[in-house]
Amino acid sequence: MTAERMEGAERRRDVGPAELTAREISVVEVRSVRKVFARRPALAGVSFTLRGGRVTLMMGPNGAGKSTLLSILSTLSRPTEGEVLYGEHNHAHVERHLRGRIGLLSHESMLYRRMTCRENLLFFARLHRVPEPVRAVDRWLARLKLDGEAERPVGELSRGQVQRAALARVLLPGPDLLLLDEPFTGLDREAVELLRAEIVEASGSGRIVAVVSHDVDAVGGLCDHLLVLRRGRVGVEHEEPGLPRGRIQELYHAAL
Repeated sequence: MTAERMEGAERRRDVGPAELTAREISVVEVRSVRKVFARRPALAGVSFTLRGGRVTLMMGPNGAGKSTLLSILSTLSRPTEGEVLYGEHNHAHVERHLRGRIGLLSHESMLYRRMTCRENLLFFARLHRVPEPVRAVDRWLARLKLDGEAERPVGELSRGQVQRAALARVLLPGPDLLLLDEPFTGLDREAVELLRAEIVEASGSGRIVAVVSHDVDAVGGLCDHLLVLRRGRVGVEHEEPGLPRGRIQELYHAAL
């Protein structure tokens, strides 16, 4: 084995929870990722880099590969070809240990409808071994203005309240990588501003934030890295601090 290959093998070694706990994931590299379903490519060779302290906005028409890409980034799915590096670690070797450091807000809230909002959050806080779980849950309930709904079953909450509770579930463990799939859907103006503030807070603390959204009003001025997907490929990649609404629309339509 050549020295280069030995170095590559060492870089992709299997690592244990203790080592990952001592490191923060500040960079995620997506390298030539393809994903094929029944011989049909959902992703056809996608490459880009996500960095801590930066908000990446992912856009594209239906079928462009956005949800598939988030599934791969969250380690819930593996690429058919290519690789994803979380820091120095290849996804194929550290999936089990990485998932506790990744927060995914998807179309499903992943909350138990018959349990109260507080019960749900306590369950997930203890699952992720959050220190002082009761205090942590109370803090997030107040922060997302859910303390008045804390004892209600999730099944009785409005769509916007469920979305806030799901966001609290995602943020409780303090993930290094925050993946948000259409997070503004069903939110009123107050909830949109709360979510925007949490995204700013997360990126400001050095976390990696990736948002899939077509709500240009909600994301305007929020992101500084834009990826527009088209037919499983990156049609446009652009970096600009505080991308305004009009610029996002211009770049999006230029890629289609």
